[in-house]
Amino acid sequence: MSEGTAERTQADELRRDFHGDVLDSGHERYEVARAVFNGAIDIRPRLIAQCADAADVRTALRFARQEGLEVGVRCGGHSVNGACLVEDGLVIDLRKMHSVVVDPDSTTVVVGGGAIWSEVDRATQPYGLAMTGGRVSTTGVGGLTLGGGSGWLERKFGLACDHLLSAEVVTADGQQITASEREHPDLFWALRGGGGNFGIVTSFMFRLNPLPAYSVALMLWPAERGRTVAHAYRAFFNAAANEFGGGMLYLTAPPEPFVPDDLVGQLACGVLVTCVAPETVLRQHIQPLLDLEPEARMIGDMPYADAQCMIDDPPGMRNYWTGEYLSELPDEALEKFCAAGEQMITPSLTQYLLVPWGGAVARNAGSGPIGTRDAPWVTHPFGMWADPADDERGRAWARAANEAMRPWATGATYLNFVGDEGRERIVASFGRENYERLTRVKAEYDPENVFHRWHNVRPEKPLLSS
Repeated sequence: MSEGTAERTQADELRRDFHGDVLDSGHERYEVARAVFNGAIDIRPRLIAQCADAADVRTALRFARQEGLEVGVRCGGHSVNGACLVEDGLVIDLRKMHSVVVDPDSTTVVVGGGAIWSEVDRATQPYGLAMTGGRVSTTGVGGLTLGGGSGWLERKFGLACDHLLSAEVVTADGQQITASEREHPDLFWALRGGGGNFGIVTSFMFRLNPLPAYSVALMLWPAERGRTVAHAYRAFFNAAANEFGGGMLYLTAPPEPFVPDDLVGQLACGVLVTCVAPETVLRQHIQPLLDLEPEARMIGDMPYADAQCMIDDPPGMRNYWTGEYLSELPDEALEKFCAAGEQMITPSLTQYLLVPWGGAVARNAGSGPIGTRDAPWVTHPFGMWADPADDERGRAWARAANEAMRPWATGATYLNFVGDEGRERIVASFGRENYERLTRVKAEYDPENVFHRWHNVRPEKPLLSS
């Protein structure tokens, strides 16, 4: 039997008890279905099971295990190293399971495992409710939440995982269980930042926050003003209330109406400030930044869901990311940050971010396995370009930018910001005690390490015997 014939036979076999669609490599929608956000990823699954419901998830998982196929689980497809895909294996694709049901009376929302953040933001906005989501609207709810969930509202409300009340989970042995503080509390703790290591979440229930007003300021200067801007930005966030979020970044100035023609396509330094309050409050507090006379500015009240779409990046670009938690940000660190920003690929969609933490991020430490939540700053080299010829220098730039910040880095990082950077990086990011606890949860719920495509936590017994 030829490889293609065997593949089609397996696809037909899975389809017998399946409500959704099963795609093999010969299917007309296969190439679109396997494409992910990072255009540099070229992984070819044997089968893609586009699940219609939780029963399909269980069927696909059972089939994969019976056939000895490696498993990938797909939501938004934003992982930089394509963790949702698996070569010659079976992808359990949740994107058809994207319902969002808001209960304004209890200020909760139930979200299907395949939803993206724009669907959550649009559904909650009419009720004046919101929660921390991704920094772009196309990120998957599942991957972002399970990995922690950093976003613009985090200083005020905490990470996305801090909002999780319960999760419906299909475990490695095919059981459907509920994880919450009262049911399977050890698993619930692990899901709040431990990644997709412990099962397939088919549904999330989140707590929502009142968000009666929201405003945004985006200011741009030529890159040579970066050091002056960086000092003012650091001073602003060192004193800012938790209502303020945002980041400083180096970027190629975009062709937007508020950007002067002579800045478009040039390397620029930008500051984004978000505010859980009206524009009048925002303007009052950002005056020291406005005094630096940005060449481009966009300031105003904005619906949160619209703001979340403001810097959406197109899919299919070639990506490489990394990041660091910083324990401090002295003048020398600012200098290194700015120097690295000036070396990035331009023109491109590459960005280099410096993000303030603190507030509710640190206050909620201990609610899940993420370590070093008291870090005051996070750097994030976000390389993104179109030409494969730029792969080597784009990746080299990101690594060099990260290396330059090592004197002030904790060694831990926000794992959703990075690809495979080795076992010690994973352990450091959770902290040794949290990591060892995660291995015990893993041994209970996935002893054979079926779910290993995200930053893998190995089951305790295999880890100790290796």
